[in-house]
Amino acid sequence: EVQLVESGGGLVQTGGSLRLSCAASGFVFADYAIGWFRQAPGKEREGGSGITISDGLRYYTDSVKGRFTISSDNAKNTVYLQMNSLTPEDTAVYYCAASPYTGSYYYRGWEKCTDGYRFWGQGTQVTVSS
Repeated sequence: EVQLVESGGGLVQTGGSLRLSCAASGFVFADYAIGWFRQAPGKEREGGSGITISDGLRYYTDSVKGRFTISSDNAKNTVYLQMNSLTPEDTAVYYCAASPYTGSYYYRGWEKCTDGYRFWGQGTQVTVSS
């Protein structure tokens, strides 16, 4: 059974930090890319960061670049999202997802497209208070 389980969400004040975890099972971790998306109330789900497990390449959208860091622990089949300097605009449900598009193909637009992902986690709430 394929599973992606997010954890680490919570309530934090502006300027604070959180580290999200995405534990994967049921598929060959190294054959996928893992992306982090977020969805705020009334807004579409948007991509924020992603990493191709096989080579460790990663991307960040402008809204999180310099504040968020994505990493993976391949021995644990887990991807992390370290989030620093959080603001109320970061409040959302955060989802991790697994994409079968890897290598350079992943970074041709699939990385930010929800259609490019095959498996999704249930999400974890991040709330940043002002």
